[in-house]
Amino acid sequence: MAGEDKNLIEILEENNLIDIVKYINYVHAPQSGAIATFSGTTRDTFQGKTVLELRYEAYVPMAIRCIKSICSSARSSWNLSSIAVAHRLGIVPVGETSVFIAISAVHRADALDACKFVIDEIKASVPIWKKEVYDNGEVWKENSEFFGRRESGAEKGCCGIKVKVDDQVGD
Repeated sequence: MAGEDKNLIEILEENNLIDIVKYINYVHAPQSGAIATFSGTTRDTFQGKTVLELRYEAYVPMAIRCIKSICSSARSSWNLSSIAVAHRLGIVPVGETSVFIAISAVHRADALDACKFVIDEIKASVPIWKKEVYDNGEVWKENSEFFGRRESGAEKGCCGIKVKVDDQVGD
């Protein structure tokens, strides 16, 4: 695939599990000495609360466009072979994977650094929203990466679109 970026980006509709082996196989290549992965799974507690499940919603066309942009940025910073990103929508029970990233590169440093960059950028700027459902209520969550950008005054979205988030009013 000389000169062509090899990316696989999928936003999976509700009830579709992430096939981790599929994405690792996609990025596997004889020229790559490293495959770095990240698997984000639903944990059973958050700040002392019992988590029952996570629920994800997204504006899918923009989410895909933003993830493609993030992959392009990663390629401009590191020498990468292939990138695969999958994110589930709908209900994700405790212990199941909601987001998976696999990146291959000739050298491990590039794969590892790019993998961290991609997940951080997805959490900071892609229009995928998460609700945590507890045994005593539920709340929409703002990722700390996004919050940090808002606090610093950064308004640029991943797709080059300026966004401004209204301040939330507490109860």
